[in-house]
Amino acid sequence: MSLIVAKFGGTSVASPERIKNVAKRLVRMRQEGHRVVAVVSAMGKTTDELVGLANAINANPPARELDRLLSTGEQVSMTLLAMAIEALGYKAMSFTGRQAGIETDGTHSKAKIVKVDNERIEQALEQGAIPVIAGFQGIDKNGDITTLGRGGSDTTAVAVAWGIKADVCEIYSDVEGVYTCDPRVVPRAKKLDQISYDDMLELASAGSGVLQSRAVEFARKWNVVIHSRSAFSDAEGTYIKEEPDMEEAVITGIAHDTSEVKVTIRGVPDSTGVAARVFSSLAGSMVSVDMIIQNISLDGHTDISFTCPAADLPRAKEVLGSVVPEINAREYVVDEDIAKVSLVGTGMKSSPGVAAKAFTTLGENQINILAISTSPIRLSVVVDAAQVTQAVRCLHTAFGLDSESVFEEKQLSAEEIAAKMMKGR
Repeated sequence: MSLIVAKFGGTSVASPERIKNVAKRLVRMRQEGHRVVAVVSAMGKTTDELVGLANAINANPPARELDRLLSTGEQVSMTLLAMAIEALGYKAMSFTGRQAGIETDGTHSKAKIVKVDNERIEQALEQGAIPVIAGFQGIDKNGDITTLGRGGSDTTAVAVAWGIKADVCEIYSDVEGVYTCDPRVVPRAKKLDQISYDDMLELASAGSGVLQSRAVEFARKWNVVIHSRSAFSDAEGTYIKEEPDMEEAVITGIAHDTSEVKVTIRGVPDSTGVAARVFSSLAGSMVSVDMIIQNISLDGHTDISFTCPAADLPRAKEVLGSVVPEINAREYVVDEDIAKVSLVGTGMKSSPGVAAKAFTTLGENQINILAISTSPIRLSVVVDAAQVTQAVRCLHTAFGLDSESVFEEKQLSAEEIAAKMMKGR
């Protein structure tokens, strides 16, 4: 008999009928002899709707009150799921983040878990109940409700799994697992049977969107096995765990991210401390800088470029509006029509020539590289947004990741991906 933590995302509990289906799945696990704990996200687009309500009242809602409001979404779905389980003749008990013992720091909207006390969850299991926990939320030392940021229910599930020493943390969503690439963009993407923590963390950070990167980081630190699978089928998904006895593939997968922008500061004096002044100011305003590129100095001046999330651009512009004159730079310009493409694989560490093959492939397909960033297990390039589909597909083929079967969902064109990117902003 296994102890399973099963987390269900917003699409899995988006309607009463889907909540009933989740309840049936949990009951079936119990009937098969497993002990199970459920973690749920808010129903469908509830979180977005709550944010819209808050903004309709106050364009800059207080962080404490916003967290309190957003936490109600998961509390609705946890209660309804508990009711659905009871309707099937099985005992269930719902718990908020506070009741589940999820203690966080005091950073509203992106709190970090600092302590997990699962005593009440274990008591419920001993009583034969199926505990249902509200994801995405916790409580700080002052007793205030906090939220963990987008995708935070994944982190809740992993933390609970660690706290109760579960055998596996199953993350249910509307996809069947982790693919070598987004199958809507690359129809011949392959579903992976398993993937290492390091590779999954890099793919999540690079924009794959299957799992929250913080959840993977937590799982890696505490060796929690994650099973990413579909809420709408019984098919095996992808296991995220260590793979000490397996030979790593050179490239595990390819991710792309259309949510970043590129900023270039032109005519920067090439002198000591200038870069530090720029990036310390950006950091002070909570601008997350990704890639940094500095050109060769010419006549005592250079250009510095960096990428950052589009959501951080307003803060970046505010900083640069004052910093650029201070450092006697000429101007700054913003390119919003970019995309980042990342090749990820632990095998890259022992396989020379990956970068050369990637650059050659992109060059043969007339795709211009705007920026490059490397690590031992990741190679990222920035390209024009209009070329992201072509870039991902040709690299996927070049590194032998194509499957013989074709994913059936609608294939997105470059124009559709660009439109999706603009809509997200």
